Amino acid sequence: MKFESFQRLVAMMFEADDAGHLIERHGELTDYDIRQMNSLVLAYVGDAYFHLFVRTRLLSFDQSNVRALHAFSAQIVSAVWQHKAYLAIEPMLTEDEKAIYRRARNAKSHAPRSATVAEYHSSTGFEALLGSLYLRHETARLEELAEASFQAIAQAIMKDIHEKET
Repeated sequence: MKFESFQRLVAMMFEADDAGHLIERHGELTDYDIRQMNSLVLAYVGDAYFHLFVRTRLLSFDQSNVRALHAFSAQIVSAVWQHKAYLAIEPMLTEDEKAIYRRARNAKSHAPRSATVAEYHSSTGFEALLGSLYLRHETARLEELAEASFQAIAQAIMKDIHEKET
């Protein structure tokens, strides 16, 4: 982060009292017009949500090996697997949800080396969809799509493992 951006963010978050001590300004989560929000901001929120969802979901299988949990969760939330998750849940989506996905998928961003450009853009759309549901407090729908995505990824991983064994 550039220093100027950091300073601007700190200035929005804190103000100084008469003695020069920083006092936190309490920003509140309010109703957002998701259609007006930057798609990459929605993806930022959706990425955080999906990471937490996957990590929590994996705890139902193992609570003792943090390294394995971390490695497996990192694989599940990768752009490659999120792209596959989106393809699996696409038939479940409303037109509004598909529009959010498309807008974020088409947003200008830079793909990492671990995924193709198409997979990365698709995963950005997937994360933005989850982020939009989170910010609109559509908890039931968010959990439904996150669980369906988790199941799709798990099945695809099992299929890959089975194919490598045969």
